[in-house]
Amino acid sequence: MFNDILYKANNGIRAIRRWVIPYINSLLHPEQFRPVLCYLYTEWRCNIDCHYCHQYDNTQEGMDIETAKSAIDWLKTLGCRVIPIMGGEPLLRKDFTLEVIRYGAENGFFVYLPTNGYLMDKEFIDEMGKAGVAAVNLAVDTIAPRKGLPKALLAIEPQFRYLVERQKKYGYLLFFNINICRTNIKDVKLLTEIAHENNIGTDYHLNEPPQGFVDTSHYKHKDDGLFITPEQFQEVDELLDWLIEKQKKGWPMVNSIEHLKTFKKRMRGIIDHWDCRAGINGALIRPNGSLSPCFDLICFYHDWGRIWEPKFDRNALADVKKKCMPHCSSTCFHTMAYYYQIQAVPQWVRKHIRVG
Repeated sequence: MFNDILYKANNGIRAIRRWVIPYINSLLHPEQFRPVLCYLYTEWRCNIDCHYCHQYDNTQEGMDIETAKSAIDWLKTLGCRVIPIMGGEPLLRKDFTLEVIRYGAENGFFVYLPTNGYLMDKEFIDEMGKAGVAAVNLAVDTIAPRKGLPKALLAIEPQFRYLVERQKKYGYLLFFNINICRTNIKDVKLLTEIAHENNIGTDYHLNEPPQGFVDTSHYKHKDDGLFITPEQFQEVDELLDWLIEKQKKGWPMVNSIEHLKTFKKRMRGIIDHWDCRAGINGALIRPNGSLSPCFDLICFYHDWGRIWEPKFDRNALADVKKKCMPHCSSTCFHTMAYYYQIQAVPQWVRKHIRVG
């Protein structure tokens, strides 16, 4: 019982230090680029092939450690204290990833690690825990692997069990990252129930095709991206209603209820204007150190600058968002927009405390 209380208290304190204080500082400097979080895209390559993913490219090299550390140093000067280590699959280079986690944690960052889990083992889980990882975002889309959806819980069952077992020892948060696709709607519900049974959180994305104006020449599944069609609308509606009811009952989910509601409109091609903070209070650093406002624009090669020299011109951001926002329900930035309301901040802290 004492360990549970200590674990939740530490999560709450960390949420205030790493999320809330940088958020308040960003409010005090509204005209400046003040990222509350910034994605460190360290790896283009991936060890699996999800048919909906157009953001990996096995022909390109990943980030070097000098760029990673320089990026962390730069973000620290901006007041940012949250770094997700992204790919591709970051665990293709375990030693590199551990060094980034360690350097980020030593510099006061909430470092979280999204991974498909295939390359994890007990030794790595213990090492990343000792290094100070704050959260593990375990990407699973199905119970068992199927065509185009290899991120399956049964494929990484031992890794998952050990992650659950060790989370309170090392103090990290653990949650499922689930992409709602045409063929995994029933799996999403089952994965949510498994997460609840194991006292971990969940995070949902609506599978969307890539933006039409970005370079996706390397994407080989354009005709089989598992995007939702009208035949699945009713079933997805029912799933979303179920998720919303579970969140109201206290099941921890990264998405706000409002965001889950937008999925219904989004899959029908309707989306209301929302306060996207990309390039203002969040961004992405590519492996070569260049910047992008967000993931959907990672292959849109406008010059947004690089680390230490950002060029997030507000007019340029507004112009590109006219093109992308009608086709986007980004979980990261939609969630940020919701919690950018000061009255919603206590809810974000409570979510960190409640998990586990």
